Amino acid sequence: MPDNGWPADRIDTESAHSARIYDYILGGKDYYPSDKEAGDAMAREWPALPIHMRANRDFMNRAVRYLAEEAGIRQFLDMGTGIPTSPNLHEIAQQVAPGSRVVYVDNDPIVLTLSQGLLASAPEGRTAYIEADFRDPEAILGSPEFRETLDLGQPVALTVIAIVHFMLDEDDAVGIVRRLLEPLPSGSYLAMSIGTAEFAPEEVGRVAREYAARNMPMRLRTLPEAAEFFEGLELVDPGIVQVHKWHPDGTGEQGIRDEDIAMYGAVARKP
Repeated sequence: MPDNGWPADRIDTESAHSARIYDYILGGKDYYPSDKEAGDAMAREWPALPIHMRANRDFMNRAVRYLAEEAGIRQFLDMGTGIPTSPNLHEIAQQVAPGSRVVYVDNDPIVLTLSQGLLASAPEGRTAYIEADFRDPEAILGSPEFRETLDLGQPVALTVIAIVHFMLDEDDAVGIVRRLLEPLPSGSYLAMSIGTAEFAPEEVGRVAREYAARNMPMRLRTLPEAAEFFEGLELVDPGIVQVHKWHPDGTGEQGIRDEDIAMYGAVARKP
């Protein structure tokens, strides 16, 4: 946990943060003791938590590669980017097409401070960073970074990975996603991973209680509730499945049990 010159007046180092817990469990270095304590407590409640989090990250990588390679997408709008972890989304997309453009969105000041890694675009492409809250789509869509980086005459992939389980019913996560999709043209895509407790209800429920005890309440969704995000869109095969079952590439899915994964994943096209 080196001194990265983070703006101390904006960062609550005493309270755990979901992005830093994720970074800690995935073996990163950008976390505080409160995040380590929380991650250790959660992993005690559900030892499969690191497997689950890695599978979610691998799903994001495969979904972005599919969108770039097979769907021909060259523009991405990434919600809740989190602490940079290589390969970042633009690295995957620009490996396929160096001219790809990516706009990252997060509201964590640590992510802003570390965003140099998110802005290291290939010369042919472009990346931008918006400090904004997922719950404020107007701020995102109205930002100069969004308007100047993405061409709304061409398809855009909206990626919403491992965010909406932190959105409660009053936040209207489905409505937010629809508002973000609204200005995107036909042929755009939505890629999401959505937290669920359907495969290990007791264990995941205990993890959710650990999050809630640290002021991070969760809203875990059933399959029909996850499907609401994709209404009006054309799901890519195999539809909405656990993240380790979406286009497996044989590099990380072997030996993963269904009960080790608490996340649905899907990719869908806007007609």
